[in-house]
Amino acid sequence: MKPLLKKSLESLNQSYITRNLKEPYFDPNWHFHPHYQLFTVIEGTGTRLIGDDIRHFEAGDTVFLAPNMPHLWRSDRAYFERDSGLQTQGIVVYFTEDFLGKDFFEKPEMYAIKNLFASSERGLDLTHSYDLKATLVEDLMELNALNGFEGILKLLSILQKLSTCTDYQFIASVNYENTHKISETERMRQVHEYVLKHYKEKISLSEVATLANMSEAAFCRYFKTRTNKTFSDFVREIRIGHACKLLLAGKMSIAQVSYESGFNTVSNFNSQFKAMKGQSPKQYQKMYVGE
Repeated sequence: MKPLLKKSLESLNQSYITRNLKEPYFDPNWHFHPHYQLFTVIEGTGTRLIGDDIRHFEAGDTVFLAPNMPHLWRSDRAYFERDSGLQTQGIVVYFTEDFLGKDFFEKPEMYAIKNLFASSERGLDLTHSYDLKATLVEDLMELNALNGFEGILKLLSILQKLSTCTDYQFIASVNYENTHKISETERMRQVHEYVLKHYKEKISLSEVATLANMSEAAFCRYFKTRTNKTFSDFVREIRIGHACKLLLAGKMSIAQVSYESGFNTVSNFNSQFKAMKGQSPKQYQKMYVGE
């Protein structure tokens, strides 16, 4: 696995960076960087972790993140299988707040975009914004093909659109704070990697603590401090997120979804799901899929 936080996010001839990512799977590394990031998924499915939020992603997943917000898009297992024939695609834009000069966004005309930056401290989920959905991918594709003055104008136009959007959700919780240190990120990556590979099985706290080179008690304190949730809550959210994907696909019974998501009994699955989603798996499925 390549080292974390070694992404080359600097350009010698542009003050921002766009990338049209086409890979067998998205970068599975847990990382953060000192750049704003606008990212939309064009193709691919999996589990998205941003700050202290965990959920399933698919095509159309779109977020705007402030600098130093830890994140990863972990593609489903099938994408990592040899000769799967599957591919992911996403478009991402990176830039720093001073990419047009130290005080550019302090101007009165930039007030709305400045507020957008402030709101993005918790991360903004724009996935279900009808105002943006129709044109954002087209705008990002166009931006990816531009450079120089035209590129700057296009990026500002996109930011202006984002700043007027009201149909969004905050991603991280109100009291979330990134307490990760760069030197500790590899440890958290190993924990995430382990859980995302083994959530269908019984996960041993002692084994995960050993992986992190800690005692069980020390690991539980460490994890809660860094993620704003207990390790058991983290595992449950991964499992429920996978269950939501299976329920929306509508190809399995509730019992099959339960076992495929790592729950030992259907009753436990039902109670855990309802505690997190506020409704039973069947109600959730009917709401989004219908009869």
